[in-house]
Amino acid sequence: MSLTVHTEQQGNLVVVSVAGELDMATAPQLQDQITDLLDKGRNRLVFDLAEVSFCDSTGLSVFVRAKNSCDEAGGVVRLAAPQRGVLRILEVSGLVEVLQTYPTVAEAVADGSTTEPAAG
Repeated sequence: MSLTVHTEQQGNLVVVSVAGELDMATAPQLQDQITDLLDKGRNRLVFDLAEVSFCDSTGLSVFVRAKNSCDEAGGVVRLAAPQRGVLRILEVSGLVEVLQTYPTVAEAVADGSTTEPAAG
């Protein structure tokens, strides 16, 4: 199965929508996208995992590397809308404690907006 990755700027965050199976064969594709975003100074990332049907340890390591890189650059990484199987892998691996995980993309994006100055 292939992997598709789409990025969209939303305020001060980039939503990275991932679809398909995230495994040893496809993880480098996602890693390349993340590297490209970081090279452009985009270090506030929300990964939309609603369409990820499978994720192995190689895929998990991509998220850990992204978090480490974004942390170093003063940014954030959030995971959003993981399917039950992917959420279970995050829980079993203990990464749900390390990677901020949200039930929906909207919640992940809204939480990111708390760093924005309030209009008024």
